[in-house]
Amino acid sequence: MELKTYLKINPADSVAVCLSEKKKGEVIDVDGQQIVLNQDTPAGHKVLIKDVQKGENIIKYGYPIGHACQDLKAGDWVNENNLKTNLSGTLEYTYQPVSEELNIPCENRTFKGYRRKNGDVGVRNELWIVPTVGCVNGIAEKLAQKLRQETGCEGIDSVYAWHHNYGCSQLSGDHENTRKVLRDICLHPNAGGVLVLSLGCENNQPDEFMKMLGDYDHERIKLLVTQRVDGDEVEAGMEILRQLYAVARNDVREAVPVSELRVGLKCGGSDGFSGITANPLVGEFSDWLVAQGGTSVLTEVPEMFGAETILMNRCRTPQLFDQTVSMINNFKEYFLSHGEPVGENPSPGNKAGGISTLEDKALGCTQKCGKAPVSGVMEYGDRLQAKGLNLLSAPGNDLVASTALASCGCHIVLFTTGRGTPFGTFVPTMKIATNPTLAARKPNWVDFSAGQLVEGRSMKELVPEFIEKVLAVASGEKARNEENDYREISIFKNGVTL
Repeated sequence: MELKTYLKINPADSVAVCLSEKKKGEVIDVDGQQIVLNQDTPAGHKVLIKDVQKGENIIKYGYPIGHACQDLKAGDWVNENNLKTNLSGTLEYTYQPVSEELNIPCENRTFKGYRRKNGDVGVRNELWIVPTVGCVNGIAEKLAQKLRQETGCEGIDSVYAWHHNYGCSQLSGDHENTRKVLRDICLHPNAGGVLVLSLGCENNQPDEFMKMLGDYDHERIKLLVTQRVDGDEVEAGMEILRQLYAVARNDVREAVPVSELRVGLKCGGSDGFSGITANPLVGEFSDWLVAQGGTSVLTEVPEMFGAETILMNRCRTPQLFDQTVSMINNFKEYFLSHGEPVGENPSPGNKAGGISTLEDKALGCTQKCGKAPVSGVMEYGDRLQAKGLNLLSAPGNDLVASTALASCGCHIVLFTTGRGTPFGTFVPTMKIATNPTLAARKPNWVDFSAGQLVEGRSMKELVPEFIEKVLAVASGEKARNEENDYREISIFKNGVTL
């Protein structure tokens, strides 16, 4: 079978995407029309398949991705130099609900997880040290190192200290965001035990912070305030960690219904293949998981701009629609309040990979959540309440958004990428390559290659394999970021630092 080297994604599109590098003068046949390429065009980039005039919209995925800033001819390479965003300020929206049956059977699948005392489920059994303030990061890291050395992590998955720079010198919204994310980490079921490590004099007062945890398991979550310790705070911390370890090491995996699985959806270092391969693949998985009674979460609000109405009209209720409108417009106001345009995206790497405007990026980005209806909308730092597809307010920054997904309760983050990235947040962060070149160049970063879709594999073939891979990671197989020990957190900051 001859592999196609270009793709018109939607019948309404005015561009085709090159699946391999094309040279000036090459001819492609689109809908029976012979298009001669007017410039060398890299893989993942767009070629115009009809003449357009200056100011006219250019269509991809069936939607406008911006307007031509000069007259263009069929065969022209469309990129950030001749295509400009249509995005500006906040908008008014009208609820026009669209529902689509998933028609995906329930398979009654299971994975191997850890059932916690409160009924929640984790996919890892780790010991975590959570500083209430950045001042004790060094102590936290020393404690983690000592426990790893002392125990060899026998009977548990690992020991981590989650460094951050906050917990003091913050006001109002930033202070509460920090407290909420740290609370969420402490309560996350991937931890078999948590040492909350405090200095004592910080704004994030330790006793008040512990009240935020609610009715927590006192056998699994313990507090140490280092300023209250006479003498060696490290040994005091080790005594507590040994107690936590003695409990967590006895935990065992058991069969858990897939309906308990919660997965975050994220992309970063995207390219022109993202909306063709990896994002649609993850969207198929998301729909499958929702059909099994499970949960998926989409975030990166600024990367919804230009595709937001698709999500709004999939909201189950008018109330969810109103919450989504607020989420979108509030994030636009955040940009505008800092004097920044709402369309100041994509990144240089995105542009080099074939994404020219934020609409171009958003229409590919939002494919990660498939076609399921929106069942929940969350503010930053909120914890999951609704099963099914949820939207979460957080920025597009890879580490901040991934941390937010994990904080809301996701067990795993599925992270699609065309340029490649090694990082991971505090839950397994699986990298799905959009193109075969990245998968071949960075096998130590990539967990799964959706680039097989441009090598002749069909989506129908690939989805079951991807499901098996995600369930294997949920059952204990290490993601690449875990193998590499690349794990960290980042908390969203908006206001002043005292």
